Amino acid sequence: MGIHEDPDVTRQQFDVADAAPLLLDVHGAVTSWTPDAARVLGYPASEAVGKSAVELLTPEDAAHIPELAERCRTNAGWIGLLTARHRDGHPVRLMVRIVLTPEPGGQDRWLVLLQELGRAQGWDMSRGILERMVSQSQVGMAIVDTDLRYVWSNAALARFGGGAPYERLGKRLADVQPGLDAENYEARMRRVLKTGEPVIAFETVGRVRAAPHRETAYSLSFTRLEDDDGHPVGVFYTVEDITERHRARRRLALLDQAGQRMGRSLDVRRTAQELADVSVPGLADFVTVDLLEAVLHGMEPPSGPLGEHDLASLRRSGHQSTKGGVPEAAVDIGAPTSYVAGSPPIRCLTGGGSCREERLDPSARQWAEARPPERRATFREHGLHSAMIVPIRARGIILGVATFFRRERQEAFCAEDLSLAEDLVARAAVCIDNARRYTREREAALVLQRNLLPHRLPDQDAVTVAACYRPADELTGLGGDWYDVIPLSGARVALVVGEVPGHGIDAAASMGQLRTAVRTLADLDLSPEEVLAHLDDLVAQAAREESTEAGAQAAGGRRTVGARCLYAVYDPVNGRSAMASAGHPAPALIDPEGDVRFTELPIGPPLGVGGPPFEAVELDLPEGTTIALYTDGLLTANGDKGTDPGTARGHLRRQMERFAPSLDRKCRAVVDELVPGRPDDDAALLMARTRRLGTERVAAWDLPTDPAVVAEARRASSRQLAAWGLDELAFTTELVVSELVTNAMRHAIGPIRLRLILERSLICEVFDGRATAPHPRHPKTTDEGGRGLLLISQFTQRWGTRYLPEGKVIWAEQPLPEPAA
Repeated sequence: MGIHEDPDVTRQQFDVADAAPLLLDVHGAVTSWTPDAARVLGYPASEAVGKSAVELLTPEDAAHIPELAERCRTNAGWIGLLTARHRDGHPVRLMVRIVLTPEPGGQDRWLVLLQELGRAQGWDMSRGILERMVSQSQVGMAIVDTDLRYVWSNAALARFGGGAPYERLGKRLADVQPGLDAENYEARMRRVLKTGEPVIAFETVGRVRAAPHRETAYSLSFTRLEDDDGHPVGVFYTVEDITERHRARRRLALLDQAGQRMGRSLDVRRTAQELADVSVPGLADFVTVDLLEAVLHGMEPPSGPLGEHDLASLRRSGHQSTKGGVPEAAVDIGAPTSYVAGSPPIRCLTGGGSCREERLDPSARQWAEARPPERRATFREHGLHSAMIVPIRARGIILGVATFFRRERQEAFCAEDLSLAEDLVARAAVCIDNARRYTREREAALVLQRNLLPHRLPDQDAVTVAACYRPADELTGLGGDWYDVIPLSGARVALVVGEVPGHGIDAAASMGQLRTAVRTLADLDLSPEEVLAHLDDLVAQAAREESTEAGAQAAGGRRTVGARCLYAVYDPVNGRSAMASAGHPAPALIDPEGDVRFTELPIGPPLGVGGPPFEAVELDLPEGTTIALYTDGLLTANGDKGTDPGTARGHLRRQMERFAPSLDRKCRAVVDELVPGRPDDDAALLMARTRRLGTERVAAWDLPTDPAVVAEARRASSRQLAAWGLDELAFTTELVVSELVTNAMRHAIGPIRLRLILERSLICEVFDGRATAPHPRHPKTTDEGGRGLLLISQFTQRWGTRYLPEGKVIWAEQPLPEPAA
C-alpha cells in the first residue's frame, strides 16, 4: 500500500491508551514487545524480540523504511498508515505513530504505537452539524412515514414545487405535486418499505408545479428508515434536478441515431425522409424537408443567393408527424413546394441563416401554399405553436430547407433546440450532397453503360441467345462486366464475356474500350487465341503509354490491366466451337438432355500482365447444346468471396440443371438464385443454344484447277439458287462466283472449293490453299483485268478474307430479296 500521511489521518485522535506500544533500537530491531502488540500482530514476545521491523511489514511498505527513518529523524516523529503482516499471513492495516526517544549515552531508541485502523476513532458530528448539512444541501430531501405522508423535508425540495417544508407536513405526494405520476413513485416507496431494498438514481421526466410548461428530469433515490429493532418507520428519499444532463444525453442519443440511420442508402429522397424520421418525436412533432429540384436530379445547385426560379423549383422530399398520415402537410411527397413571400422559410433560403419562431401566431396560415388550396390551414387548426427553420447547406451551397414544428410539448423551442436542429441538418446535408453527387455519377455511368452494352442481341441463325447482367451495388452500382454476340462471316457467331477490375464510370469506360477492341478484332476473322493475343498487346501498350508523362491521359491503360475475357466462335455449318480464355472461368455446356459439364479449357493469363501464350480448344457440339459463358461474380454464390471454386461450380451446375420453359427464363432464374439483390461483384451470364444449318441450306463443290471449270461453277450456283427460289440473285451470284474462282485459279495453289450458304443473307465462299490476301486494284481504262474485287465490292453487301491453317477463304454476302407483299 505504500506510506500514507495525509491531514485526515493526522487529525484523527490517536488514543494512546488503546495503542499497542513496542520499542525499536537504532537499527530497527524490536527490543521490547508488549501483550497488546502480540494481540494486534499475533507474534509472541519470544518470536518478535530481535526481529527487524522490516520483517513485520508487507514487502511494499518495507521498501519505504529507509525513507521513513530519514523523515523521522528530520521531524522527530511521524504518524501515518502502514500495512503489517499478521503471524498467520493476512495483512493488518495500522495507524502508526513513531516517536524518537533519546537515551543516555547517545543510543537513540524508537517508540512505536500501533492502532488497528478499524478501531481508530472518526470524526464525531453533532446533530447541529448534520442539520446544517441537510438544510444547506442543493439536493431535495424528504422523509415520509409508513403511510407515505410527509414528516420532514428540507428547503431544497421546495424548488420543485409543492410548498415550503411546513406546508408539506401530513400530505402525500399527489397532494403537493398533482402533475406527477404519484402512483408510480408511491408504488416504489411501498416496495422499499416492504423489502428494505433501496432504489438508487431512478430517473424520470415530468412536469412539476414550479414549472408546469417545461419538462423536468429528476433522479430519485428511496431508502427505508428503521428503528432500533429493525422495524420500518418510513422512507427517506432524495430528488436531484438532472434536466440539463438528461437533455445533453438525449441530444447525443439523437445525434447518434441520426448517424446510424441517415445516409446509408445514397438516395437523395430517402435521406431527406430519414432526416424527418429521426427528428420526430425526439426533437419536434412535425417536420418537413424540401429540396431544390436540381439536387434531386443530381445536378449542381447554384452557388450564389437563390433567385425566384430556384425557389420555384423546391419539391417536398420528406415529412413526418407524430400523427398518422401527416395531416399537417400542405403538399404531398414529390409535389412542388412554394412558400408565401417573406415567410421564414423564404428568408432562410435567401439569407442562408437559421431562424426560430418561439411562438407562432395561432391565426396565421401555414407558410406553404397548399395543393389543393383547401388543404391550407392555420397553425391553430393543427395545434402548432413553435417552429424552427434551418437551411440545408453543404459546401456553402443551399440544397433546400427543413422546418420543425412543436405541438404536443407545450414549451417553445429554445436556443439549444435550434443548435440541435442545425447539427442534425448539417449531418443530413452532407449525406444529401453525397447522395446528389452519387446520383449524378450513377446516372452518367448508366447512360455510358447503356450505350456500351448491347441494346439488343443481333439477329442470326447460329444460336438462340439469352443474357442477364446484374451490376454490383457499390458507389455507382455499375461495373466492368460485359457480354457480346458478334455475327461473323460464313454464318458463324462469336460469343464474348469479359470483366474489367473495379466499378463505376472508369470501369464502364474501360469495359467499353475493350468491347470495341474485341469487335474490331472479330471483324478480322481471327481465331480465338489470336483475338486474345492482339487484345493483350493493346492493353499492355496502353498501360505503358499511361505510365509515361506524355501518355498520362491515355484512356484506360492501367485500369484494363488484369481484365479477363473469354472468346468463343461457333460454326452452325459443322457444329464446331473454338474458344480461348484470358484469365476467365471456363464455360459450362448443357447438353440437349439437360446434363451440365464444364469444358476443359486452358486458362491463360489476364490481359496485360504477360505470361504464356493463349491456347484454344475446339469442340464438336450436338445441336441443342447450350454454351453458358459467365463472369466470376456468378461463381461467388450469395456474394461470398471465400466460396471454394469447386463448391461454387456445384451451385452453378445445380441451378443450370433445373428445368425452365425458355432459355430467357433459365438465364434469369440462374442469376436470381445465385446473385443477391445487392451483390459485391458484377455478374453476367450469356447462354447460347446451338443450332445447325441443314444440308438443304448449304451447297459445296470441289473444283479442279482448270480454267474451263469456271463456267461450270457459274451454272452450278445458278441451279442452286433456282432450287432456293432466289433466281433474281443469279446474275450477281454468277459474277461473284466467276471472279472469285478465276482469281483463285490464277493466284492460288492447292485445291479450290466453292460453297454457298443460305442464312439471313446469301454467302458465297471460295477456299484455296494460298495464304496471300487479295487486294482490290484500280486499273486503267486500257487494262484488260484487275477489276474483279472492285466489282464484287460494288455488287455485294460486304466481303472479306478469312484465314485457315490450310489456306484462306474469300467470301462475299448478298442481302436476300424482300418477300413479296
